[in-house]
Amino acid sequence: MPLQKSYDLEKGYNLKFSLINPGPNPDLPIEDVKKMIGAAPPLGMLYIATYLRENGIDISIIDEATQGYSLKGTIDWVKKEDPEILGFSTCSSSGRKAALIAKKVKKENSNIVTVFGNFYATFNAERILKKYPFLDFIIRGEGEHTSLELAKCLEKKGDLKKVLGIDFRHNGHIVSTPDRPLIKDIDSLPFPDRELLDVEYHNTTAGIVIAPKKFSSFVTSRGCVFNCRFCGCRRLARNLWRSRSVDNIMKELHMLSSQGYKQFLFVDDNFTLNTKRVIKLCQRLKKEKVDIDFFAEGRVDNCPRDMLQNMARANCKMMYFGIENGTQKILDYYNKQTTTQQAEVALKKAKKVGIDVTVASFILGAPKETRQEILNTLKFVQKIEVDIPQFNILATFPGTDIWEELKTQGLIDEEKHWETGVMVSDVSPDVVPTKEILQMIHDGYQRFFIRPEYILKQLIGIATSSYRFNVLLSNLKRATTVAEGIRDVT
Repeated sequence: MPLQKSYDLEKGYNLKFSLINPGPNPDLPIEDVKKMIGAAPPLGMLYIATYLRENGIDISIIDEATQGYSLKGTIDWVKKEDPEILGFSTCSSSGRKAALIAKKVKKENSNIVTVFGNFYATFNAERILKKYPFLDFIIRGEGEHTSLELAKCLEKKGDLKKVLGIDFRHNGHIVSTPDRPLIKDIDSLPFPDRELLDVEYHNTTAGIVIAPKKFSSFVTSRGCVFNCRFCGCRRLARNLWRSRSVDNIMKELHMLSSQGYKQFLFVDDNFTLNTKRVIKLCQRLKKEKVDIDFFAEGRVDNCPRDMLQNMARANCKMMYFGIENGTQKILDYYNKQTTTQQAEVALKKAKKVGIDVTVASFILGAPKETRQEILNTLKFVQKIEVDIPQFNILATFPGTDIWEELKTQGLIDEEKHWETGVMVSDVSPDVVPTKEILQMIHDGYQRFFIRPEYILKQLIGIATSSYRFNVLLSNLKRATTVAEGIRDVT
């Protein structure tokens, strides 16, 4: 599969690699999705684009949904860019949209090489290639090194079987090369160039801008060492956690602050794993007077007071905790390795040290979770020190332990569900029906957000934090509809 342009020894690679972060699948309206999730730059794709550019590849990139591209607009963009290689970052909610774009692109120009990457592609590589004949390659796992090596191989007409971490067709068969080792030294990667996307992001919840400051996602580490049964992160990262150095993180934050970025969402799978690292980072932020706010995620079993205190002093405005359930039996089923007591303590400590807003996620609809246990979780939420609860219905996808469990039990039709995933409550006979859980969640949001004591507490908080005013507005809006308050676990 040779490419049209040739390699220039003086100028480097003369080919173009365009990247698309596709919008939601056709059955998920863009506006609804944008209300349900906070818009943030596709950081993984920006890492890949920047790495390719640093190595001589001409690149271009769009974030389809956020930039408001229609399907025709996206196809026209590809025509204008005229790349040799077109890559897509895919997840379960966007894989079919990516396939639709790729099909139309191939119809217009059969010479374009199409590539899928990210979670959906990694765990469904063979199925994707079998279903979509117009797709040429799958990149599994981390994409920086593999994308560059694949581009070089295609440019030089090399042996594709020597490129680690890809799937492709050869002589009527699908070839899957060995996995590529994970990148050990994350500091070696160039900082992702957010200016590659001509769009300014803002932190949003339920369709409301939480803070109007210039906003971006940010990553300080990769991977996770835990084994939550509903999550595929550990398989993607092979149970390894790799951290950037504090010096490297600070260098990027200083650079972004000088570019006008004022607010960051740390999207690490496990930001607080090394508490000493977090403390050192926060002390540097404070000492060097970096004028930013940030939001971070933490585990309730690993939140010492001194770490939280340093985070608050460094302008951590929001802390997100994956509590997941108010019943210990279900936490144990999920293999969270945490307790409800730890959750209560962590939230109290976060509030006491001055973190403005606490968010807690909960996953309902596990096998053998009774109606009463779901109600107990909804009551538990009113008991703890949380500002924003997120109630989710358990969904499962290839790459997770729960998917394998239900497949073994014969409850999942893989050919039917591999691409979309499935709500466990739709296929398991010992789970409360989805419609009933939805109603319980709706009622739970109503009870939580419209409590006089909750509204009073938020109003009092506004006196010391204007940030909380937007949080209050978004939560009241969230309470008005199930659609804006429920997301699937992906």
